[in-house]
Amino acid sequence: MKLADLHGDLFAPLEDALARVRPAIELAEVAHVLSVGNGIAEVVGFTDLRADELLTFSGGVMGIASNLSEHRAGVIVLGATSRLRPGDPVRRTGRVVDVPVGAGLIGRVVDALGRPIDGGSPIDAERFLPIEQPSPPIMHRAPVQVPLQTGIKAIDAGIPIGRGQRELILGDRQTGKTAIAVDAILNQRDSGVLSIYCAIGQRASAVVRVIQSLREGGAMERTIVVVASGEDAPGLQFVAPYAATSMAEHFMAAGRDVLIVYDDLTRHARAYRELSLLLRRPPGREAYPGDIFYIHSRLLERATQLREEYGGGSLTALPVVETQAQNISAFIPTNLISITDGQIYLSPGLFEKGHLPAIDIGTSVSRVGGKVQLPAFRAVAGNLRLMYAQFEELETFARFGTQLDAETRRRLTRGLRVREVLKQREHDHVDVPEQIAALLAATEGLFDDLEPGAVAGAERTVCAAVRANLPDLCDRITEGAKLGDEDRAALIKTLREALSGAEAGTGNGNA
Repeated sequence: MKLADLHGDLFAPLEDALARVRPAIELAEVAHVLSVGNGIAEVVGFTDLRADELLTFSGGVMGIASNLSEHRAGVIVLGATSRLRPGDPVRRTGRVVDVPVGAGLIGRVVDALGRPIDGGSPIDAERFLPIEQPSPPIMHRAPVQVPLQTGIKAIDAGIPIGRGQRELILGDRQTGKTAIAVDAILNQRDSGVLSIYCAIGQRASAVVRVIQSLREGGAMERTIVVVASGEDAPGLQFVAPYAATSMAEHFMAAGRDVLIVYDDLTRHARAYRELSLLLRRPPGREAYPGDIFYIHSRLLERATQLREEYGGGSLTALPVVETQAQNISAFIPTNLISITDGQIYLSPGLFEKGHLPAIDIGTSVSRVGGKVQLPAFRAVAGNLRLMYAQFEELETFARFGTQLDAETRRRLTRGLRVREVLKQREHDHVDVPEQIAALLAATEGLFDDLEPGAVAGAERTVCAAVRANLPDLCDRITEGAKLGDEDRAALIKTLREALSGAEAGTGNGNA
């Protein structure tokens, strides 16, 4: 065999393979990284780039085009910047940041981009929605009229929340803000309300405790948890609440009621301040950028109650904000107070005294008010805030040691019993008929002869008696029936008999 024939036999397969290969031309706009900072990058080389466009770096890291100028662009990096180097290629995607939505997310723990972080299977998304969407027009909105029961007596009686409302939870650190939000989620077990818990800048251990509470309470199967922890990039912390809201809006458009908790927006504002300073934007008050109000207003304005012709769903927002040294007039708290429809203020003083939940009824307010309370609830607790405020004023006056008349002593005695009724343990949810029974017993003076320490036991007695002896009335109250004079008299009679029976039993036991 000749040498030329041997070479031909050796290279024939290679020639055949090369003949089958056709070079593919990929059209893409590519720039390169000029510099990298903590959470941001500066890129050059794009001739056309849109604001908030999604970019991809090498290694799969993504970013959002933020600061656009003629020759360069500042990019918020949605991931670790430690893997980026100057000179790395950057590509346009032609789309904005979007997240998966749909029933496949229910019961899952995901990051700010909708990627699962619970070790489960990939998310089965129905579709993808941009994280930034316009809020519903005013003509698409319906009045807030349906109550969202939290199971917390102080809130449902004094600061009622309606479906579609935005109610701020604020207070100093370690006063129980997250506990109230989690209790509101846990209490939706029979209401059909879907819940989303969005953790922003929290410690991983704190998020794990919340997830554990949801699992133990049987709420995880109707909850989505979106996590951008304090260890994540500031860009992920910034986009997390918008991503969670898009997930909620998908269900709202389908006619479902959704409750979303942002825990917390103080850390969200700090993450945005960090990014803005790194992007060299002009600082304003407390070094926050000029649009700090806008980032929260455009988020919370997406919460609403839709009219029936536009789906009829609702999105209720419970944003959490942390105060320092009880200063509710600080920059971020006042911004959020002006945006929301009321606030629940947690007092460190009440917390230290053991009054849990530490809700300051005098400082807290719901701008929707009694419109969202059930009629029976409104009949019993309509003047609760006024009565409690008068009691607190009398209590302060009585500390001066002046001689008090009989009427003042009676008000102080009753106010102390009402305060005991408003105390509640964490995860101890009370249904509406039982709340009405306890509050009616306190305001009618049925607990006046008891020591404050015995009120909790008496409350359990009257709640059990109402549920056992008046089941039809309980069902009618839950369905929205008014509490007539006959119903009120029957309720008070049942409460008196239950307390008398309990006292008689206690007396026989002591004998």
